Formats: sequence, C-alpha cells, structure tokens
Amino acid sequence: MDGQHSSRFTVTRSSKTVAANERATLLEDPGFGRLFTDHMVTIRYTEGEGWHSHSVGPREPFQIDPACAVLHYAQEIFEGMKAYRLADGSIAMFRPEENARRFAQSAERLAMPEIPEDLFLEAVAELVKIDADWIPTGEGSLYLRPFLFASEAFLGVRPSKEYIFCVIASPAGAYFKGGKKAVTLWVSEHYTRAARGGTGAAKCGGNYAASLVAQKEATEQGCDQVVFLDAAENKWVEELGGMNVFFVMEDGSIVTPPLTGTILPGITRNSIITLARAKGHDVREEPYSFAQWRADAASGTLREAFACGTAAVVTAIGTVRSKDGDFTIGNGDGGLVTESLRGELTGIQRGTVADPAGWVHIV
Repeated sequence: MDGQHSSRFTVTRSSKTVAANERATLLEDPGFGRLFTDHMVTIRYTEGEGWHSHSVGPREPFQIDPACAVLHYAQEIFEGMKAYRLADGSIAMFRPEENARRFAQSAERLAMPEIPEDLFLEAVAELVKIDADWIPTGEGSLYLRPFLFASEAFLGVRPSKEYIFCVIASPAGAYFKGGKKAVTLWVSEHYTRAARGGTGAAKCGGNYAASLVAQKEATEQGCDQVVFLDAAENKWVEELGGMNVFFVMEDGSIVTPPLTGTILPGITRNSIITLARAKGHDVREEPYSFAQWRADAASGTLREAFACGTAAVVTAIGTVRSKDGDFTIGNGDGGLVTESLRGELTGIQRGTVADPAGWVHIV
C-alpha cells in the first residue's frame, strides 16, 4: 500500500521486490556489501527550506548532474550500523543514537547541514521495517548505510546549497573471508590516514579513498588489513583502514590510542572500553608506538591485540608484517580477553546477554 506512512515519510513499495524463495537463497551466503534490499530512504535539503521530500521508495539509481558538487569536491559523509533479528522475532539496533550524533559531527566538519537526531533515527527505522524480511537469521545482520552528499550543480568552491540524505541496506555475513579468527596486518610506513586539523575524526568518503592504496599494498603483502601510524612522527599506532585497535597486556590492562582528532571515534570502540572497565580491566587511552608493539609482542608483555568496528565487530590480530619483518602476538590466534569482550558485546546486540546500559533499541 502506498501513501502517507507517518507524519513525515511517504512510502512507495517497490513493484520489483525479490521473491521470498530467491531472497532466502541469497541470504544463505550474503557476504558483505554486495547484496542489497528492495527499498531506500531519501530526504532532500535545500538552503532556505531545510529538510523536505521525506520518502521511502524502491531502491534505484540517482539521476545527478555532471556538475553535481559531490563529484568534484567530495562533500560527503556516511555511517555504518546494523539491525539484528532477536530470538523472539523482534528487531533491534545497537546504540543508533550514537550513529546519529557522530553523523552530525561529521556534517559539521564537512560544512554540511546537520540532520536532526530524531529524523535520522526515524529514517533508519523506516527502512528496517519495510525491508525486515532481508535480515538474515543466525549470526547475520542487516547492515545499514546512511549517507549525505552535496547535490547542487555548481563548480564554485564553497559548501553546497542542496543535499540528498539517503539510507540503503545490505544483508551481511562475515566481514573477513572465511570468518577468520585472527587477521594479519600490514604496517603502512609510506602512507598516513589523517593529520591533526584534518578530517580523521569525521566519517567521510575521502578518508577511505585515501586509505585504499595502502590497503592495496597490504593485500599484495598477503595481509587482511592495513594499520596506519601517525602523520607527524610516523611512530604512533593510530587505527586500521576501517577499525580501531586495542592491546591487551600481561597484567590484564588494555591500551588503545587516544582520540586526538585523527582517529574515528568508533561506537564499538566506546562500547568495548565500557565493557572492559566493567569487567575490571584498567583501560588506558594513551599513545602506543609501533616499536613498543613489536617489543611487547616479543617479550610477552603484550598477550593479545584486536581490532573493532561495526562491520567486523571484534576481530583478533594474529600477525603483524612490515618492511622490517613479521611478528606474532601471543599464539597468533587471539585470546581469552578478546573472546570474552566479543562474546559479551555480540550477546548484548542480539539480546542474549543483559543490557544494563540500555544500548539495544527495539525497532
């Protein structure tokens, strides 16, 4: 049924939805980021008018002018979040208000209009509801990608006066091929991800575009991901191409690089810090050098290391490679602290572990 679904969104159901039996087959192995649902949400912004034309409709290509500002000056931001099917059949999201707040912070940094938190959350919920049949069962989830881009046809160098906000969804399985228990990293010593005063703390496409050549180098070295050092001294560990990083010491304490404006303030990162402290771990947000990482791994002072993010959740780091040679962390296959934190976090997300902080929101 088409028509006015809420006070703000007009809903038009797709006439070309994927048949149930075909969808079930696709969901058996969705992979990551290559399968998409039937619908999308769009909202327009025009200077002087604000947010308007709230729509839920069939997923389809955009028609944009060749002079569209985003194509020339990359004024674009996005978020990554997930919806889960709980054991009782209900649908939940994990800390979506934090995604809304980070989206607003990214918008401010890119000189873009901030979408109100309630509107962001409503837009995401509308897509989850209409495409709920696309949420995989078991350990799968529905990955949600809200994004905002400059849509004005104009070649002058200034903030756009027109924008399109959109939400699309993609059923997701394991982020790393084969659902690896521990990944191998390549340390980039020629490329950096961000510098102070730049856009490192914003979730914008340009940051990821700049990381691709380093990720390509990592792949050529037989690694799963790249880890970046700081731009000023090329000494301090910052983050992976798309994830934050943690180090577990022999005394049970945990170290993670501090948020200095060059690192994305991960929602999973924040959740891990909260859970680890509740378990009694001393969590320190402080600089940690690559040289110290290598030395601590060799001496046994460092027992585990792991990366975290929305897509991969928590993934153990087994081996680190660089131009100066390789080293292994612990037994190279993760550890008890990593597994414990991953288990608690995924349990909260899926409703099988108590949620005292109220992080889970039922859609």
